[in-house]
Amino acid sequence: MSALFRWVGLALVCSSVAAHAAPGAAPAASAMPADGVGRSAGAACEAAVADNVREVRGSQAQDIQFIGEKRRLAASPEDETAVKGEGRYRMANGGQMPFTYRCVFSAKTQATTGVVFSETGVNRTQAVEKPWQPDIVNLSTEACEAGVAAALKSKHPRVGRIAFGSDSRQLRPSANGGTRLEGQGGVERALGMSSIPFSYRCEYDTRTSKFLSAQVNE
Repeated sequence: MSALFRWVGLALVCSSVAAHAAPGAAPAASAMPADGVGRSAGAACEAAVADNVREVRGSQAQDIQFIGEKRRLAASPEDETAVKGEGRYRMANGGQMPFTYRCVFSAKTQATTGVVFSETGVNRTQAVEKPWQPDIVNLSTEACEAGVAAALKSKHPRVGRIAFGSDSRQLRPSANGGTRLEGQGGVERALGMSSIPFSYRCEYDTRTSKFLSAQVNE
């Protein structure tokens, strides 16, 4: 009988230990904290981009939407998060204008910087009117705008929003048989400052459509 009591007692102790261990173990395995910083960065950047779209396009931009599965987050120095993504808005004529965006969110200040919004819709009428021009679809407008943004950030380290307008893009021939992409945009030299216009020019190799260089004039 004493052996039986010892066995029953041991079983009760083991059961008690398991019962007390389970509540503590389950949350550690399943209740991982949500990425609050990532959600904050995405929401803040999309809000900043939407404001930028409205500022640049006014009533021409309606029903601004962001494509969640296209959003990409990357950690940057000093508790910053770089956000890239895509969206679209409905134009006054009923058509859809897609765009890409880039932004940096600071967890310390809860503010966004370096907001870049770029429309990716293409006006193909220019290619029909000027057959000599290569199709703009084959040129990396993103590479051009990234070069322009880098040039602006070099001139203005505290640069805020940078916006590019697709309706200002023009293709022209350049020296040595190259191709030039010209356009206009707006930039905040620092957060809180009024946006000022700028023009830009990017050079491409016509044969390969490779981006070569970018210049900016304010």
